[in-house]
Amino acid sequence: MVLINPGARQGTGGVEAQLARLEGLGFRLTRETVTDPDGIPERIRRHQGQVDLVIVGGGDGTMSAALPGLLEAGLPLGILPLGTANNLARTLGIPAKLDEACAVIAAGRTRRIDVGRVNDRAFLTTASMGLSVRITGELTGEAKKRWGPLAYVVTALRSLRDPGDLHAEIRYDDEVLTGKAVQVVVGNGRYYGSGLAVAENARIDDGRLDLYVIRPQPRWRMILLAPALKRGRQGRKRDVLALSATELRITTREPQDIDVDGEIGATTPATFSVMEGALEVFAPAAEGADH
Repeated sequence: MVLINPGARQGTGGVEAQLARLEGLGFRLTRETVTDPDGIPERIRRHQGQVDLVIVGGGDGTMSAALPGLLEAGLPLGILPLGTANNLARTLGIPAKLDEACAVIAAGRTRRIDVGRVNDRAFLTTASMGLSVRITGELTGEAKKRWGPLAYVVTALRSLRDPGDLHAEIRYDDEVLTGKAVQVVVGNGRYYGSGLAVAENARIDDGRLDLYVIRPQPRWRMILLAPALKRGRQGRKRDVLALSATELRITTREPQDIDVDGEIGATTPATFSVMEGALEVFAPAAEGADH
């Protein structure tokens, strides 16, 4: 079964040729075009028991929209990275080129990855609050299509003019942390946003969540955080807290919207947890795995 989001930034011009290649290798494909990603889970449920896998063409938001149906049906996911940042594909080492991404599916190698959960919403990459919510609100589809990943950078710089802050309490293990924050990010995988890394050693199959908190600080210092954020080394910097846990509870003085895989999908208070190995995906072998 193939589900394609026609609004994907890279377009779908080359998709049919690659799907034809899969059919030439013996795949029998049922194609569906989805104009509303919220309808993807129902499409998957409709075909449950009739298909062996689901191939989704789109970006991180489309993959996240498909997640409830995939988890319910227990079907493996093949990824065609047609979005702006494609952070899930990047985390899994799936190539950006469509022919190479299709080759990954054709090779038939799968691995199981974790799925994060915030309250009753599942997520694949990150759930965050604060500055990232403002960026999501200001980032338009037109800007993403025009500028690609650079749109995240431009929008972030605009938002830094007045980043604001929130007061949060974070509970994990036997620890309680309180204080003001500009941004709180909880990651299931490694990459999010414009290819930023949640943490140096973040993995999508380690059964853990990685969190970092940027405390209020001068705008110039936040801009200088950019290189560390690209490498996941922000936890080494002044006024940044980083930790890893299997479960977190975050409360705030005022309810805060939570950006879930690039869409506003939850509010505080929020409990974050991991569904270990919940999703099967077609992907190259994980680094360090047996071949």
